[in-house]
Amino acid sequence: MKITHDRRDFLKSTAMIAGATAISTTPISGAFASNDDTIKIALVGCGGRGTGAAFQALGTKQNIKIVALADAFQDRLDECYNKLSERFKDKVNVPEANRFVGFDAYKKAIALADVVLFATPPGFRPMHFAEAIKQNKHVFIEKPIAVDAPGIRQVLATAEEAQKKKLNVVVGLQRRYQNNYRDLIKQIHGGAIGKVQSGQVYWNSGGVWVKPRQEGQTEMEYQMRNWYYFNWLCGDHIVEQHVHQLDVANWVLNDHPVSAQGTGSRAWRTGKDYGEIYDNHAVEFTYANDAVIYSQCRHFEGTSNRVDESFQGTGGRVYLSASNKGVLWDQNGKQIYNYQGKGDPNPYQTEHDELFEAIAKGEYKFHDAERGAYSTFTGILGRMATYSGKVLKWDEALTSNISLMPDTLSWDALPKVLPDENGLYPFAQPGKTQVI
Repeated sequence: MKITHDRRDFLKSTAMIAGATAISTTPISGAFASNDDTIKIALVGCGGRGTGAAFQALGTKQNIKIVALADAFQDRLDECYNKLSERFKDKVNVPEANRFVGFDAYKKAIALADVVLFATPPGFRPMHFAEAIKQNKHVFIEKPIAVDAPGIRQVLATAEEAQKKKLNVVVGLQRRYQNNYRDLIKQIHGGAIGKVQSGQVYWNSGGVWVKPRQEGQTEMEYQMRNWYYFNWLCGDHIVEQHVHQLDVANWVLNDHPVSAQGTGSRAWRTGKDYGEIYDNHAVEFTYANDAVIYSQCRHFEGTSNRVDESFQGTGGRVYLSASNKGVLWDQNGKQIYNYQGKGDPNPYQTEHDELFEAIAKGEYKFHDAERGAYSTFTGILGRMATYSGKVLKWDEALTSNISLMPDTLSWDALPKVLPDENGLYPFAQPGKTQVI
């Protein structure tokens, strides 16, 4: 099947725009200039979420092939390759030479593709995203997209370059692609509950996996394997997980907060397997219109779980959840709308469906990176507030030059946070910890 004129013209114009605005003279990849309509994908980050993202990309209607894989670990890459090959045999064309391992593997994989899927631990995403846009690639990047203020500033700069080059960027904040959220928030923006004044957003659960230390691991490998519990990789669960609800709050208010204050601690997860992150955060975010959003996230086993959002306005209130539900009430408590989606598409799939449809049609439609950065920084601001115990202003916090990333990325290099003689890691102490 031949490439459509729309897509050929789009890819040609993308290359021209990229050449005029790029921070590098690297030409667009050869596949963009061919008469083949195959969209070539590189997957960077071959863990569970990366494998899932590749499944969803390959499950779209477009002519797509995986042509490159990259990961820090050989075993993760091999496992991913086997799963992809088993399920999508005809759409996986990744010879051994196109399977790259190590800290610099991402650059080699990006060079072979038209579109890059990023699902590495969040700390790596700013530099990986920058490289993809430098090489003029469309991008799907998982949330969150940074772990500290320097990373956010890098993402914002890269987002500006992506828009200049008209490169599609979708961020994996999938509620933006979920029918009930789209429906209800459109009604909120249309005035269904009046001016939003307050809200409550939650991600309370029992927590996630733990990767115990193995004999012979360097400190770098241990932290990379157990990445969820180290801020340079994860950002803490208020950033890595709760970003979904914070993104919904920003979406509802069509803004980001101007300040935050809150509290958090290590109440239950206190052992050495849990690195440095907290297991609970409770934050008040204040917005420019004086709306206050209460945010709560915790990882306590054996307690009640809650993952949803509620907002109150001058004319009513709304409830939202990821289970395809949503309810609107007027100011007298009368239910005026009840969304009960049945058979709604999976939003994880929808975000890929819409991205690859746009690319195949030659359309520039998606520029999620800026709002993804703002929602990510909302979580970072909340973490900075709970770690420091201070009221923090958005603008001031965003200027922080405290980088969580190691000075050197290699297996024998040391991360910035190290265990003591008992294997325990230092963690933030409100009133003492400096975050700016």
